[in-house]
Amino acid sequence: MSFGPTTTNTAQLITSKASSDKLLIERIAGGEQLAMSTLFSRHKTHLHRFLVRIVRDQNLAEDLVSDVFLDVWRQAEHFAARSSVSTWLHAIGRLKAFSVLRRRRTHAEQNDEGTTAIADRGDNPETVLEKKNSAEVLRLCVDSLSPIHRQVIDLVYYHEKSVSEVMKIVGIPLATVKTRMFYARKQLATLVMAA
Repeated sequence: MSFGPTTTNTAQLITSKASSDKLLIERIAGGEQLAMSTLFSRHKTHLHRFLVRIVRDQNLAEDLVSDVFLDVWRQAEHFAARSSVSTWLHAIGRLKAFSVLRRRRTHAEQNDEGTTAIADRGDNPETVLEKKNSAEVLRLCVDSLSPIHRQVIDLVYYHEKSVSEVMKIVGIPLATVKTRMFYARKQLATLVMAA
């Protein structure tokens, strides 16, 4: 007697979820609000986590999630199904997040406030306690990776995206994704050993 899903059942669930997402997009294109609500409920948490990792601001990430789904509502009829709906949502979110970060950086440079916003990276008692937890150490190490490496690690390990999905979300060649993964893992191993 088996209580958990088998590999075949898991594959069927993934396939049925992907096809039901595409059906939801078709219904959204027809103006069905219930379909939009269902799609939002299904993907908002993963998308929010992904965006928080990019912008590092919970409230801004929530605003970006809303913007992504507003775009989905407006542009559902243009979904070409060249990738999964989840990949499409992450790609839209990524573009919006980087656009906001670019605007912020430009604004900060114009106001010459960039140098005053550098945080003190010295260890305090709270930081020392956090580092005792191995999961927290790993998270801190991931956070200290360069943005391009952190993004690939985040998509693959925290959002369980395949390398080909990462390629579509980030908009870079497959070989570049693999190279970034290699160097990100190498750098992460060094950071974890040091921590």
